[in-house]
Amino acid sequence: MKFLPEFGIDVSTIVFCCFAFFAFIQLIFTILIYGRIAFHKQKAINHHNEGVSIIIAARNESKNLFKNLPHILSQDYPNFEVVVVNHQSIDDSQYILDAYKREYHNLRVIEVKKSTHLKYGKKLPLTIAIKGAKYDKLLFTDADCIPASSNWLSKMTAQFSDKKEIILGYAPYSKTKGFLNAIIRFDTAWIALNYFSFAKSRLPYMGVGRNLAYTRQAFNKVSGFKSHYSLSSGDDDLFIQDAAKKKNYSITIDPETYCYSKAPKSWNEWFNQKSRHYTTTPKYRVIKKLMLGIYPLTLLLMLGTFVSLLFNIDFILIVSSVFLFLLIVKWIIIGMAFKKLNENKFIIWIPLLDIFYAILAPIMYYSVDKSDTKKW
Repeated sequence: MKFLPEFGIDVSTIVFCCFAFFAFIQLIFTILIYGRIAFHKQKAINHHNEGVSIIIAARNESKNLFKNLPHILSQDYPNFEVVVVNHQSIDDSQYILDAYKREYHNLRVIEVKKSTHLKYGKKLPLTIAIKGAKYDKLLFTDADCIPASSNWLSKMTAQFSDKKEIILGYAPYSKTKGFLNAIIRFDTAWIALNYFSFAKSRLPYMGVGRNLAYTRQAFNKVSGFKSHYSLSSGDDDLFIQDAAKKKNYSITIDPETYCYSKAPKSWNEWFNQKSRHYTTTPKYRVIKKLMLGIYPLTLLLMLGTFVSLLFNIDFILIVSSVFLFLLIVKWIIIGMAFKKLNENKFIIWIPLLDIFYAILAPIMYYSVDKSDTKKW
């Protein structure tokens, strides 16, 4: 069996050329895009004591507020406030917040009463909080989130500078037993790998509202959520697409800056969550859609051509060698990136999960309801 077959103008040669092209794209994308996170070094932080407003938009979150709010209110930072917008809640949120206000002097509560004239989306309460915040530096999270450490606030906002007015953080889900939880956590880590890698490549397209910081000036420069206010989602990804320029943002990959929340407990709940997120994708710019589609598309096409060439004895050795080399490179680089995200449990499974996710993601995208009808 020869390593290099005799090439001619035939179907097998054309298929091999296609395989080689797709494999080359996979290699270049892995090294040049994902490699930016694999070899990322967190820049030295700028210690400062400037005031920060932590903003939480909450609706019917009494249990989460009772459990999680003290972790946020007791951050190790000298000068901050926590602004909670209790948006049209009908549970016990108001009573819990009133109790915490008596205990924590840095808690401010804005009550938005239930009204048939108001939407349930987060953009209105977030805008109210941003306009009324005491400080210009703003850090956002959700009521169901718990910071990984008491240094979350100081380390997230330490990346602010005269030039950096947007900070992208990571918000993983807590680990529990079960296949669904593992898939959701991998999905979250893979999404983070993408938006961090693209941000490092000067193509920022999203952040996550569960762990995101920016200045009031950055918000005002793009008129807030005006360009996508009609959508219930988009307060994080579409805002970042509008506000993040080539040099005005930074990323923070530090386990102490992560914000954890509980993952959906059923497939239906997760699909509903994904469908809300997918309502914003039509608003993504064309170049970013193309960049996001390159990796999974070329991976599936490469796999298809690889399998077809395995039936041709002349090509088995060379295509197997190329495939194995690419697999090892991807395993190393994506594994290093996942280690940076503190997702070590997935590293051993990356070759399988890489293929599985490339198949699952488009199935989910085209099967879920992407109409903007889901309530927050």
